[in-house]
Order: sequence, then C-alpha cells, then structure tokens
Amino acid sequence: MLNFTTLPPLSLYIHYPWCAQKCPYCDFNSHAAPVQDNKQRDRHYVDALINDLEQELPTIWGRTIQSIFIGGGTPSLIEPESMQHLLSRINARLKVSPMAEVTMEANPGTVDQLKFTEFHQAGINRLSMGIQSFDDQLLQKIGRIHDSQQAIQAIERAQMAGFDNINLDLMYALPGQTLKGAVNDIQQAIQFETTHLSHYQLTLEPNTLFSHQPPVLPDDDLSYEMQTQCQQILADAGFQHYEISAYAKAGNECLHNLNYWQFGDYLGIGAGAHGKISDAAQQSITRRWKLKHPQSYLENSATSDIIGGEEKLSRNDIGFEFMLNASRLTGGFNSELFYKQTGLPINQIEGGLNKAVKLGLIEWQLHHIKPTKRGLQYLNELQAIFL
Repeated sequence: MLNFTTLPPLSLYIHYPWCAQKCPYCDFNSHAAPVQDNKQRDRHYVDALINDLEQELPTIWGRTIQSIFIGGGTPSLIEPESMQHLLSRINARLKVSPMAEVTMEANPGTVDQLKFTEFHQAGINRLSMGIQSFDDQLLQKIGRIHDSQQAIQAIERAQMAGFDNINLDLMYALPGQTLKGAVNDIQQAIQFETTHLSHYQLTLEPNTLFSHQPPVLPDDDLSYEMQTQCQQILADAGFQHYEISAYAKAGNECLHNLNYWQFGDYLGIGAGAHGKISDAAQQSITRRWKLKHPQSYLENSATSDIIGGEEKLSRNDIGFEFMLNASRLTGGFNSELFYKQTGLPINQIEGGLNKAVKLGLIEWQLHHIKPTKRGLQYLNELQAIFL
C-alpha cells in the first residue's frame, strides 16, 4: 500500500504523430504525413484529441495542469488556427495554471514568420527546435529536410515573433563528424542567446533505418571528447548542466521535463501517448498508453478502445521507475521527494542506493542523493541496479 499525503504535480503531454518525412535515426512514434488537406487532417486529429481528453478527465478531476508539451512527430506542421482551437478546448476542460509552460516542438522548414507569430498568439510560450546540426553535409547524412540556413532563419524568426524561451536540440557523434565539427555546432548555437540547449549523442535504435543500415559513427573515445569539450563550452557560456542531456540558463530549465525526471504525474493524449497518474483514493500509480497507429487512434478516439494498455505499478516498479528518471538529474534529489512522489519510504530503494554508493555511482549525504560523475557516465549501469 502506498501512502500519498499529497499528489505530485501534473503535466499534459500531447502527441502529434506526423512528420514531413521519417528521419532514419528516429524511433519515436512518427509517420510521414498523409497526402491530404492539412486543415482537414488537423481538424480530425484535434477532435480525436479532445475525445481522448474527455475520457481521461475522471482520472485527474480537480487537479491543476502545470505544463503542456506538444511533441511528435512535427507539431509545427499543425495550422496555427487548429492549434488555437486545440488549446482553447483544453482550457475549457482543464484547470491550467496561468503560469503554465506550454511547449511545442518545431522543425526548421515547417514554420515561417507569420506561423511563428500565430503560434505565439495561440498560447505557445516555449519552443523546442530540432536543429541537430549546422553542418549541411551532416544534416543530409541524418535525413533532415532542412539546411543550416533554414535552421538559422527559423531561430531568428521565432525570436522576432516574440519567443524568448527557446530550446535548441543538437546531436553529436554524427556520421563522419569531427571534434571540430561538434564544437562548431555548439559555438554557433550559443550565438543565438537562447535559454536552453539539449545535446544528445546519436545512438542506433532498434527498428530504425539506421539500425538496419548502420552508418559509420565516431568511436567511443572521440564521442566522449566531443561531449566533454562541448560541456565545458556550455558551462563557460553560463549554461547549467542540470540533466544528463539538458543545459539551461539560470531559471530556464524545462519545467515539463523536470516533472518527468522528478517522477511527477502526466496525462498523455494522442496516438501512442503514455501517461502516469497517481490516485490518492486508491493509493496507486497507473500507467496508460494509447493506440499507436494514427489511423487506429482516429477510428477509436470516441471509445475506450483508444486505450492501448494500462498497468498498475508495483512497489518495485515504482522504485525502479523513480530512479530511472531521477538518476538523470545532475543535482540529484532529496529523499523527501522520493516519499512525496511515490508514497513510499526511502528504504524501498535503500539496498540499491547502498550498492550504488559502494560502486562509486552515487553520493548519499544526509537526505540528499545524487549521481557521481562516474554514475552519469555509466548511467545504464546505475539504473540497472534498481531493477
């Protein structure tokens, strides 16, 4: 039995499943957009999202939404009119904090100046832009539809449209990338004076084109050198490294992602969207996910058949999933957070913590627990201890 005294913060995740084309490294639930009228596609999908939301309302009734994240796919393909319609219908059904962070993922080449302005007016107040690199040859190698000039224009146009909270997604260890190339990407990104950077190593994920036709990637030593040099450049530029792949100017951490990493609750709507909801009355935590394929999702959106599956987490599941997320935070967490977010005492994971301390993967001082530099470097090994 869990013992929730208060419920964790609650976020809303909205999944948009379509892209202009599928990238060869991407293992997200994304599909090439069907050839049809954009407004008609948007209208049908927004209706399905609201049907989905209305079926979820009893699970979170009365709770306040602290952040909204619209991911994909490529949500910037949505027409701004449809985005405004979606957000207004959500606000009519949910209690959304007036200070809520509302993020939309956007890709260069899918948004012009007017569209950025209209997204901002619709209520989007944070952008996460999939730049990946400023090197045209590397962008071609990883299947991106934009070039470096379009990336630069997209950032500048977003800023001119009024967005002052922008994340840039960059990848390193790309096919054929040099150390100088990885450093150049970071240095160029910093020049735009955005508030947040995500810096990911390219990995070959199962069920992607790259996993079947793997490109030649930089070796482990070169990849690590790319990571450490870029981290130092970001630190010198005033970016705080607060999560294993996330860097922010002070006060500009992504609130939505922090809620994930701190094991908060989140409602998931959209094709393939996952949610995690705590229930004080039942003293339980339930994960639920929606049908993955967009067509199946659309056809079943008004019925309970939209649910792809659900499970109640056991005590062991809860301990592992908390650490799977919280161990990514470079500053760690207080043991009180574990109790608050899970309804369990810290001794639920005490055995794993002690083992991780002995292996030099975690520091545990009084009530504060944080991964060591070694723990962050060998994060998979650290997380596996709590399985």
